[in-house]
Amino acid sequence: MGTTAAPGIIDLRGVEKTYRTGALEYPALRGVDLHVELGEMVSLIGPSGSGKSTVLNLITGIDRPSAGSVEVDGRDITSLSEEHLATWRGRRVGIVFQFFQLLPTLNTLENAILPMEFAGIGSSRERMERATRNLELVGLADKLRHLPSELSGGEQQRVAIARAMACDPVLLVGDEPTGNLDTETASKMFDLLARLNDEGMTILYVTHDRALASRAPRTVAIRDGRVESDG
Repeated sequence: MGTTAAPGIIDLRGVEKTYRTGALEYPALRGVDLHVELGEMVSLIGPSGSGKSTVLNLITGIDRPSAGSVEVDGRDITSLSEEHLATWRGRRVGIVFQFFQLLPTLNTLENAILPMEFAGIGSSRERMERATRNLELVGLADKLRHLPSELSGGEQQRVAIARAMACDPVLLVGDEPTGNLDTETASKMFDLLARLNDEGMTILYVTHDRALASRAPRTVAIRDGRVESDG
């Protein structure tokens, strides 16, 4: 009897990425293969300049490969126009950045609603209800009207996670999501990510911290633009 391959949410095959500045070329990725199954939680680890953030940028469609194929959520995203790529990313992928990137003039609830407004999802009331539920999930039900400046770093990151969850994405990615948090707050944030993963969300995050990387069942190490280990 044959075996059936597990459904893949991410498939990178022979991916290369070269950045050019004038006459200079910098190879950031040198033939990367990566398969992530639906529902997995995976950490990407490696030294600065290894290429791990470039991998995330390609998976989210923020950047495009110089060679190779990038399939995410069952489609070749390199074939999408910028307009269709932005629409797809807004609806299917949640992104958590190191520096939160909350809009300072919007309160917690408004920041959590914003992706749904961009994606044209639901009515005004439905958006508010979903954003409120997401903020309750991350423990901020009592801070809905607070501005980012009135929140701690850990609270701002939790708002960023609620915002990333706004459109019910199939994939949540984090680029050094705990880089600006203290150890205790970072640990609590990973508890939240683990809970989301237990509920079925696929999670992929970049970190330089091996202890935080080990919180994921699978760690992929990248060095000099290549996958060094995967286990």
